[in-house]
Parts: sequence; C-alpha cells; structure tokens
Amino acid sequence: MVAWCGGVILFGAVLAGGGLPATDGAVTFLYNLLGGLAPGALNLDAPGMRFSVALMGAVTLGWGLTILLLLPAIHAAGAPAWRGLTLALAVWYVIDGALSVATGFALNIVPNTALAVAYLVPVLASGALRPAGR
Repeated sequence: MVAWCGGVILFGAVLAGGGLPATDGAVTFLYNLLGGLAPGALNLDAPGMRFSVALMGAVTLGWGLTILLLLPAIHAAGAPAWRGLTLALAVWYVIDGALSVATGFALNIVPNTALAVAYLVPVLASGALRPAGR
C-alpha cells in the first residue's frame, strides 16, 4: 500500500505541475494521449483550466498522502476501515469513469483501472476486508 500511495502522490504532483507553464509538459502529454487530441490542441491557458488541473493535482496528492499517513490506523481498525476505503475508491472509480466517457476522455478509464487493480490485488490477497476471525 505504501507504493500505491506513492504512485497517487506522484500523479498528484504531476497534475499540480499543470498549474504553471514551466511544469505543464507531463499534463499536456497525458491530456493529449487520454483525449486523443492532436499535439497543440490542449489549451491549458483557457480561463480556469490551469487552476482546475492544479487543484485536481493538489487534491490527488492530498488523498494519497492522507491514506499513507493513516495506514497504521487503518491496519489497526481492521476490516471496517479497509471496507470504507475500498468503498471510497469504488465511488471515485465509477464517477471518474462516467465523467471521463462523458467528456471525451474514455481512455482515462485505463489508468484508473490500473490504479484500482493495484489497490485491490494486495487488499484482497491480504484478507483485510474480511471480519476478524475469518
């Protein structure tokens, strides 16, 4: 889970980098790739766009860091905490996927699925979702 959180934090930092022209290269590449856009088609300078991408990055980074720092408490709390975290991930996955398709960025479901699988495989394999004693 530490590596998973690190990946989320890193992705958040990449998105946050989209807030500044000097650091927006990775975000531009991702948007062009996931949206099937022609090079140069993405306009991060459109009103609110840089702010939105940077804010999304800050939230994503914060989400990963929060989970990372709470891992000891989640482990101690056991299955109820893991089920809550898993439900939160599932809600994000459904909403993000639906909006990705609706806005023309359906390929975004591919990295989302990879992130969800990277979370679920170790959690399911560990038995963390099962009640204590089972």
